[in-house]
Amino acid sequence: MTDRVRQTCVVTGATSGIGRGLTVSLAARGAAVWAVGRTVERLEPLAVEVEGLRGKVTPLVADLESEEEVHEASRRILDRTEEVDVLIHAAGAIVLGLVDSVSPAAFDRLYRVNLRAPFVLTQDLLPALRRARGQVVFINSSAGLHASPGNALYAATKHGLKAIADGLRDEVNADGIRVITVYPGRTATAMQRFVHQHEGREYRADRLLRVDDVVDVVLAALSVPQTGEVTDVVVRPMAKLDAH
Repeated sequence: MTDRVRQTCVVTGATSGIGRGLTVSLAARGAAVWAVGRTVERLEPLAVEVEGLRGKVTPLVADLESEEEVHEASRRILDRTEEVDVLIHAAGAIVLGLVDSVSPAAFDRLYRVNLRAPFVLTQDLLPALRRARGQVVFINSSAGLHASPGNALYAATKHGLKAIADGLRDEVNADGIRVITVYPGRTATAMQRFVHQHEGREYRADRLLRVDDVVDVVLAALSVPQTGEVTDVVVRPMAKLDAH
């Protein structure tokens, strides 16, 4: 791990799944991590877990559905630091169902959490990222590359996130900022347990990616020397799901 990663990091979705794994791993490597989560009740156990690690975790409560709370989170970060070395968008919401059955309100929530919040937070922190010549990581999904029946609206927000990442990369590379998108396949998280239940599948964590698998990929991408950049990474389980 390079000194670049052991600096100021911001991680959304820090209380569960991939976001939690990244928060703990970055703190273990000495980073000062702003851990963004929706409730203090879920952030407090995380803060206890990382006590004694080389780095530091600062819990930051923000509901990503609220633009004002996203801006407030940005203000609190920028009040304490002028530079952000790493911004990781790991938060995500999911709604499953056929196009003719999902409500517009549910689609609006997906848009606010999965697409609008990353855009707003990135926009707010971009000056600090420029000063640090930092890195932005979008934890996308395999659905961001291929939609399938029942997840078209979720996939639409992830396709949009890919577009933001691709366009942002071309806009900020000249400033020394690297933009990385990671597309994990099915990963053993609470969200994937919900997906399996919706599909009527048996949930078997041993046949899915581990959170640590994705964390390792992200940390490796962040550690590439400045002579190169990782732009897009697809990582998927070796075991493939049986048709049903």
